[in-house]
Amino acid sequence: MAKPDQHQTHYTRQVHSLLSKIYGRSQLKDSMLERAIHYFNHQSFMATDETVSENHLELEKLERIDRHNHLLNICLEIIDLTEGDSFEESNRKSAQLLGTIQLISPTEGKKVTDNNEYYKSLYKAILSLRLLDKLLFDGEITDSHITKTLAEFPEQPYAQFDLDAQRRVIEQIKIPLLMAALLQDIGIYHSDAQAILVGTDLTEDPHRTLVVDERKKLLTINYKQTLKYIIDGLSVPVYVGNSKEERDQFVVDEKVKSQFLQQLIKSSFKVKQGIGNLLKVPQIYTSIILSTKSSYNYKVLPKVYQVLNKNAELGACSQKVVDALYQITGMFPQGYGVIYMPQEGGCYEYAIVNRLYPALPEQPLCRIATRKLAFISHGHNIEVEKQSNLYFPHMAKKVARLSKERLNEILELLSSNYQERQELDLLPRCWHANEFFSVKINQKLWNKKD
Repeated sequence: MAKPDQHQTHYTRQVHSLLSKIYGRSQLKDSMLERAIHYFNHQSFMATDETVSENHLELEKLERIDRHNHLLNICLEIIDLTEGDSFEESNRKSAQLLGTIQLISPTEGKKVTDNNEYYKSLYKAILSLRLLDKLLFDGEITDSHITKTLAEFPEQPYAQFDLDAQRRVIEQIKIPLLMAALLQDIGIYHSDAQAILVGTDLTEDPHRTLVVDERKKLLTINYKQTLKYIIDGLSVPVYVGNSKEERDQFVVDEKVKSQFLQQLIKSSFKVKQGIGNLLKVPQIYTSIILSTKSSYNYKVLPKVYQVLNKNAELGACSQKVVDALYQITGMFPQGYGVIYMPQEGGCYEYAIVNRLYPALPEQPLCRIATRKLAFISHGHNIEVEKQSNLYFPHMAKKVARLSKERLNEILELLSSNYQERQELDLLPRCWHANEFFSVKINQKLWNKKD
C-alpha cells in the first residue's frame, strides 16, 4: 500500500489517513478493524461463567464508548468528504473520493488483493450514500424508519431539503447507513472465521474460492459476530448537556438509530426487495471493482453490471436497485483509464473517468490526460462517446487499421520506457492511470474544467 508523502496533495493524504483509520494495521492497533479484532479476541478468552470485577466492567464500558466514538468520527469524516450543499456537489465530492481510491490502488502485481481488502469497505460506504439519495429522490424507499424521519419535514420534498432537514437525515439515516456499510463484514475477523479463511496453521490463502460448506459456515459466523459486535461491542453514546427535553430526545434517537443499524445488517444478508439492498448492491459492485480474488483483471471492470444483473436475476438483490446504481456510476467505474479516438482521428488519447451520472451509462464522463500523445496535467472534461471508446470492439477494429509502425510509435510516446512498452498491448482497450496519478500535479482531476 502506497504511503502518504510529499508527492501527494492534501486531499490524497487525507484519503490515505481515512483509510488507515478504517482498516489500517499498526503498532498502535487503533483502527476500526484492529479495535474489532481486539474485542473478538478478548471475548474468545473470556469464560462464560467467569466472574468479573466492577473495575473490569467499567473498563469494558469505556472501550465500548471508545469504539463507538471512533467509528462515529470516521463516519463524520466520510460525510465531510462526500456531502455537499447540493445534489450536484455531493456527487462531485463522492466521485472524487471514489476515483482517488481507485487511482491509489495498484491494478497489477502481488499487492492488489491485500490492498483491495483494505480499501473496499470505504468504497462501498460511499456508494451506499449516493444510492440512498437516488432512491429517495425517486421515491423508491418504504422503510419505516426512513419514511418517519422524512415525515418530520412534510412541507419539503427530499430534493429541496433545507440545511436543518439535511442535518437530520445525516444524523438519523446516513450515519447508521455508513456504520452498517463499514461493519458489514467485520465478523470475518472473528477467530472462528479466520480459522476457515487462513486455517489453524495460517497457511491457507484467505482469498481463495471456498467450497460450498466453508462459505456457508463463514457467512453464518460473519452474520452472528457482526451483529454481536454492533450490539455488545459498541456503546450507545452518552448525552452531554443540561436539557431534560434534549436528553430524552437524544435517548430515543440513539435507540432508533441502533435498531436501524441492526436492521440494515440483518436485511443485507436476506435482501429480497428490502432496505438491505442499500448495502448488498454496493457490496457486489465493490467486490468486482476492488476484487480480492487472484483472478482480478482491471480490463474487465466495466463488465461489473453483468455480474450485478445476474445476481438480481437469481434473486440475490433487487433489479430496481441495480438499475439505480447503474444510472449513478454508469458502465465505467470512477478513476478508470479510458482510451478514445478524438474526432480528428489519427491517434488515440487517454482519459480518466471523473464524474457520476453520465447521460448515457456507456458514455463515461472523463478528464483528458493526454493531448496529441503527450501527458498533460491541465486537461478538460469530456464525454467519451461509445463510437470513440477503444473499450468497445468496433472501435478497436477501427484502430487496428493503423499500421503496426504507427501503433508502436503511439506506444513509444505514451510509455515511460522500453520495458513498459513491451508489456503493453499494441491495441489497448484501457490504460492503468495509477502512475499518472502518482504525480502530485496530476491529482487535481475534479476541479471544474469543461
